[in-house]
Amino acid sequence: MEVGIHYIDFLPGDPANLAPTLLSTATAAEEIGATMFTLADHFFQMENVGRAEDPFLEGYTSLGYLAGRTTSITLTLMVTGVTYRYPGVLAKTVTTLDVLSQGRSMLGIGAAWYEREHLALGVPYPPLSERFEMLEETLQICQQMWSDNNGAYQGKHHQLAETICQPQPIRRPPILIGGGGEKKTLRMVAQYADVWNSTDYDADVVAHKIGVLQRHCDTVGRDVTEIQKTVGLFVDPFDDVDGYLKTVEGLAGLGVQMINVGPFPGNPDPAGFVKRYGDELMPRIAQIG
Repeated sequence: MEVGIHYIDFLPGDPANLAPTLLSTATAAEEIGATMFTLADHFFQMENVGRAEDPFLEGYTSLGYLAGRTTSITLTLMVTGVTYRYPGVLAKTVTTLDVLSQGRSMLGIGAAWYEREHLALGVPYPPLSERFEMLEETLQICQQMWSDNNGAYQGKHHQLAETICQPQPIRRPPILIGGGGEKKTLRMVAQYADVWNSTDYDADVVAHKIGVLQRHCDTVGRDVTEIQKTVGLFVDPFDDVDGYLKTVEGLAGLGVQMINVGPFPGNPDPAGFVKRYGDELMPRIAQIG
């Protein structure tokens, strides 16, 4: 079982502390052998985590900073909101991250949801059905820009006269789609994604969703085992270690290959959390599956 570290709480206080705290957490993740380090794509803190007025750093700038200070860990947003950037610009941004990190970027993407920050910052927030249409077009545009096809793209929401992307990525960024919607999200996972991240960790729910994904893969003629399955397991791992490991074992039995964990909001020492996870749990987690 692999582990990803998800960092979402930029602690209030002196802004000068934000960069070193972020960096120490990312380097701790790398040191314990985590596969990837992820940030959320927001501009305001999420209200289920803290206050909208709490500190929150822009994601791709932060990943670019980390690209120059880490060496092996994959860097991505969990997940990019499709509404926040024009698709061609997004493809170029992820490509730049990939080149500067020497092939360690990933495109995590979803349909976006945080209405308050859209309205506050003047970002259009179309209905969900349109956001899913935009998501599919964005996936198609990114795929085209990471290919030999420099031609035009004509979609309902996006029209590109050219899709030049030079340099090309060192490694074509894997595409991660997050979410569990059975009709649209999992169909797009089957068609476009290299990685699927579930926001549920209940074994029965995950098993059901994998079954739905299997059927979508059958429809598009794809082997479901080609898609890496990851789960956000955001519970306190130290509260009941045996129970936690049993949950991980159950997920592994369903074919889940990575769990995403992170310091709890308000933790004054996120790097310490990661180091403790590495010391106390990582050796046992690595043996599962």
